[in-house]
Amino acid sequence: MTRSLVSRGLDLAGGGLLLAALLLPLTDTGRGMWVMDAGLPAGVMLLALIPFISAARRPQGSTARGPLVLVGALLGAVATIAALRTGAVAFGTAGPGFTLAGIAVMLAATRGITLVARLPEASAAARILPPAALGLTLLYAWEAGCIGFGVPPVLLPPPSAIGSAFVDGLPVLWADFIQTVWKGALRGYLIGCTAGILLGVAADRVAFLRRGLLPVANLMSAAPIVGIAPIMVMWFGFDWPSKAAVVVVTTLFPMLVNTLAGLSATTRQELDLMRSYGAGHLTTLIVARLPNALPFLFNGLKISATLALIAAIVAEFFGTPVVGMGFRISTEVARMNVDVVWATILVAALAGSGTYGLLSAIERRLTFWHPAMRGR
Repeated sequence: MTRSLVSRGLDLAGGGLLLAALLLPLTDTGRGMWVMDAGLPAGVMLLALIPFISAARRPQGSTARGPLVLVGALLGAVATIAALRTGAVAFGTAGPGFTLAGIAVMLAATRGITLVARLPEASAAARILPPAALGLTLLYAWEAGCIGFGVPPVLLPPPSAIGSAFVDGLPVLWADFIQTVWKGALRGYLIGCTAGILLGVAADRVAFLRRGLLPVANLMSAAPIVGIAPIMVMWFGFDWPSKAAVVVVTTLFPMLVNTLAGLSATTRQELDLMRSYGAGHLTTLIVARLPNALPFLFNGLKISATLALIAAIVAEFFGTPVVGMGFRISTEVARMNVDVVWATILVAALAGSGTYGLLSAIERRLTFWHPAMRGR
């Protein structure tokens, strides 16, 4: 009984704090309650109380409690953002009511995420809602904190400013994407990963190559990109070939190490079985060893995908045509256009996440039979 009362109290806590926020001044210059300073946001805030009350009235094990608390947190966030957008809260004028409302939204979102995370893992809500709610909560805190408390945009622009810079600069950002990702990172990634796999297969076959290449691979993996990039720019020029060369050096050796580890994963019983069938080295490699190495190969491909994008962007700091993500970041920082810098970072993050997700999807398709993939 006590546990049920505590749980219901936690469900109502966000709504209670939102109600208390309405009784405080919205801004540091406000003299009355929130209702007197901003009518429409206050109405939305009152509407947010309904999901909290509904969640508290649900039984202890109800699957609807978490989503209801998240709906209440969302309405509270809409109310505070509406206060910013309607001008009720000017830049840097957040008062106690606005601050308490922000704390209430964060606490309610945390409570809602906790409840949703307890749902059965097979449900779509348990897979989608927690990361989506956490991401939206962080964006809300970023936006409300930057504008409400007057964080200088040159230090940290709000997400709305970054979104505007992203939309307004789409043609330029697309050209930068083509130069950095499509020309430099992707081509270097394909060359480096292919060479790493082929070298790994050769080193697995020839003992002296394995003993000689692994120390070199460890040495080159520790080499800093900022040291390799200027050399490659001198060798291959300022255009994308020098960036692709940096990516090749960055991705080749992680792929080599993962290939060798994957080829060593085949058990002695599997090798003896292939020998009993009279299979030669090439047949054993294709039928048994490479399939067993696929999880290691995809691990290397996913690691190299991240390294390739980082290497291509960093390499552009040392010389590039007047296009590219690295060029855009370095020039816009000098101009204090930090929102454009963040928009470029957003493009890089989307490209990296998309590549990683694509590789993970292909991995699940090709290695569904592997014990490591069971239950995913």
